[in-house]
Amino acid sequence: MVSSEYERRIAARFATFDQDGNGYIDREDFSGAAKALLAEFGTAARSDKGQALYVGAEAFWQGMAGIADRDGDQRITREEFVNGAVKRLRDNPDRFAEIARPFLHAAIAVADTDGDGAATVAATARVLKVLGVPENIAHSAAAALDTDGDGKVSEVEIVPAFARYFTVPD
Repeated sequence: MVSSEYERRIAARFATFDQDGNGYIDREDFSGAAKALLAEFGTAARSDKGQALYVGAEAFWQGMAGIADRDGDQRITREEFVNGAVKRLRDNPDRFAEIARPFLHAAIAVADTDGDGAATVAATARVLKVLGVPENIAHSAAAALDTDGDGKVSEVEIVPAFARYFTVPD
C-alpha cells in the first residue's frame, strides 16, 4: 500500500512505463516503446539507430527489473515499482539515470535529424508524446529540457531530468 505523498506521486509515474496499460511493467513495454519511437521517426528497426534503441530498451528493462522486480516473475507491479523507486532510487537518482542512459541516448539519436548529437525541442516533444506524455504537456516539457536554450535537447540535459522526474516527487 502506498503510504506517503512521495510514494503516491511516484506511483502515478508508473503509467508512463506501463505502455500497454495491463497493470504491470514488463519487457514488452520497453520493446513496444522502442518500436513506437522508431515508427514515429521512420527509422528501420534493423538500422544502427534502431538496433541501438532496442538494445537500450532491453538494458533499461534489465536495470528496472533488477531494482524493482522483487518476486522475479519478469513483471513489475505498481507496488514493486513504488517500492523500488522509493527504497532504491530516491537517495540515488544517479543510479536510475545510469540504467536509463542507454535508452535515452538511443532515443535522442533516433530523434536527431542532423547528426549533431541532440534532438530539436520539437523532435523531443514527439518522443515524449510517443512515450505517453499528453500532447498539451509534451512541448512545454521538451522546452524545459533545453536547459542551455539552444533549441535542442542533448543526453546531458535529458538524462538527469529523466532521473529527477522518476525519483523526485515535485
